Amino acid sequence: MKIKEGYIVRKIGSKFYAVSAARAAEGAGMIALNETGAFIWDLLKEENTVEAIAKALTERYEGLDIETATKDTEAYIGMLKEAGALA
Repeated sequence: MKIKEGYIVRKIGSKFYAVSAARAAEGAGMIALNETGAFIWDLLKEENTVEAIAKALTERYEGLDIETATKDTEAYIGMLKEAGALA
């Protein structure tokens, strides 16, 4: 899975926002991202798996176990699917 084409990510203050250029005119297509969400978003610019993302998270955040990382990644990807952001 990977992010659909046409999204632009910008940092405003301490938050990141991903905006779909195609859906912006409709007043839709904006996704707020925290630092971890932005990290996952970057990983999803290329084709990636839940397992690979969870492993990357455990390498980035000391003390995070693979089970928690996998569960959180699956939840986050579910949100991105619901928002229509994944290809």
